Amino acid sequence: MEQAAEAAWAGGGLVRARGVVGVEESRERLFRLGAEALTESELLCVVWGPGPRSPGPLQLAGTLLARSGGLKALVQEEPLALSLMPGVGPVRAAQVLAALELGRRAQRTVETRPKLRTPEEIHAYLAPKLGAMRREVFHVLCFNARNVLVHDARVAEGTMNACPVDPREVFAAALTSRATAIVLAHNHPSGDPEPSIQDVGLTRHLISAAQLLNIKVLDHVVVGDGGYVSMMERGLFPDAGWEAKRWSANGGGG
Repeated sequence: MEQAAEAAWAGGGLVRARGVVGVEESRERLFRLGAEALTESELLCVVWGPGPRSPGPLQLAGTLLARSGGLKALVQEEPLALSLMPGVGPVRAAQVLAALELGRRAQRTVETRPKLRTPEEIHAYLAPKLGAMRREVFHVLCFNARNVLVHDARVAEGTMNACPVDPREVFAAALTSRATAIVLAHNHPSGDPEPSIQDVGLTRHLISAAQLLNIKVLDHVVVGDGGYVSMMERGLFPDAGWEAKRWSANGGGG
């Protein structure tokens, strides 16, 4: 297998360019050992390819990762701010952010209408979308009676520590998709998914409004850095007797 990879690489007619040893060596290692064997600096180096700027791509990648705090912090960088870092520029900034976004999208569910039945499944669905965002965003997940997701609407976007939510936007999304139940969800860019007093107050306000529309609010999931909090499981819903078995859009076991 390794010999075949080396042959394929050699047969590609690629010539090692002077001054870009880090790029070519990283590419060769990828073909011989697989992408998983490369360091984060080497992977960035492959994405960038050779360029006229100094230092070389491999050294620049290592410096950038150290300065930004790693890939998780790098994915949160604003494009303009990243492009202004020494040696990066707009082309390399676009390349790295596009590559990181492709990786995030690859983690998402391939189903366009997944069946989500538990807070764990909701988190697994949302984490690739919300886990690395720099600002708070608020989503309404709309379900039919079989717990199939029929619409995922982002109804608000705020700052790093606040996200004003208009109840009209929340229920417009639910009514437009003819949902029988919804799950509220938002992220905490700080990484701590613990709900705030404001989060709990908003949730209870929306639950009261949903009852008038005969729409069931199944949960409010707060997404943090690698974790989440289900307000339903935490007992933060108005009905203290709310049970996990009621996590169903039709109220009868889904």
